[in-house]
Amino acid sequence: MMLSKLRHCEKACIKLFLGILVCLSCNHLAVANSSDGFTLTQQQEAKVQDAKLTAVMAWHGSSPWVNSVTLGAKEEFKRLGIEVLAVTEAHYDPAKQISDLETLAALTPDILLSLSIDSLSAKPSYLRLSKAGTQLVLLSNPIAGFIHGQDFAGLVGDNVDGMGRAAANLVAQAIDSQGKVGMIYHEADYHITNKRDEAFVDALEQYEDIHLMVKKGFVKKSQTAQLTAAMLIQHPDLKAIYVSWDAAAEGVIESLRIANRKDVKVISHDLGTNNLLDMALHGNMYGAVSDRPHQIGTLMARIGAGAATDVSTPLYTQVNYNSVTFENIAESWRLAFKTPLPHILKSVLEQSQEATGHGEDHDAR
Repeated sequence: MMLSKLRHCEKACIKLFLGILVCLSCNHLAVANSSDGFTLTQQQEAKVQDAKLTAVMAWHGSSPWVNSVTLGAKEEFKRLGIEVLAVTEAHYDPAKQISDLETLAALTPDILLSLSIDSLSAKPSYLRLSKAGTQLVLLSNPIAGFIHGQDFAGLVGDNVDGMGRAAANLVAQAIDSQGKVGMIYHEADYHITNKRDEAFVDALEQYEDIHLMVKKGFVKKSQTAQLTAAMLIQHPDLKAIYVSWDAAAEGVIESLRIANRKDVKVISHDLGTNNLLDMALHGNMYGAVSDRPHQIGTLMARIGAGAATDVSTPLYTQVNYNSVTFENIAESWRLAFKTPLPHILKSVLEQSQEATGHGEDHDAR
């Protein structure tokens, strides 16, 4: 009972914290809207390099998205002469993340970059690090009760409301703004996905001829194939399905293939090679909303470096996003990951573009 009350209190505090962030954003106080919004001067960078700082990262899990955040951070740390001592990932297990934080604390790092899985249970571990002098930079999930400039140096995140609205617009685009759609949403208590999903539902209401017929929740991404099969039996006339994120959408597309339902379009968030291959082949995957994981890592590293050398850092920094469809796969991948397209995706996309007579301006890359 006590734990339940604590979690309820934590959620209320987080909502209040995020409300404050919105207010700050509206008043342009201590908020950077992109990587250009927070920079270090040459003198500040020289001070960072002279300080011989060390850094660690404690991530929630592993994925191409997390790998890109890590790469962006490592590249910025290297540019600033900061040594990365260790990178951990917790397999989405709060207990594992606490253990990781205790291990990293023994290294006495100057900077810690992290996304908290369960901020209530991990809060004491983060607090011990910050009180020992480590500059904590958070990704997406705030920690209730933490004071900016004292307990953490800053938070970097997505425009989750904007991404949810963009996903609704992609659904409308995919089905010509009319028809029945389904939704497979993340049922766990997780700020990023919860807010995107909520924003999607709210934005879809503006389309009078689009009807959200069924919503099914999942906790593990392995559940989405079975949920899709059940959804198709109950509502065989669906024209599109929204899914909370890319990896979870793979099961949806697998189920649609088994059912031979090439007509049902899928819209999700983030970029993954498998679903982009399906998109390149004009399969079920119609569109996705992509943020900037590499840019997130760059920003987090820069903010940590600034805070570790007494530079005033922003409370909240927000990265951009864009809608991704067949026409802009390659450019969107470059924006998100700052790497070339995987060879297999590049090959399939080029063949598909030749067959359809559509393509991107490759001179721009």
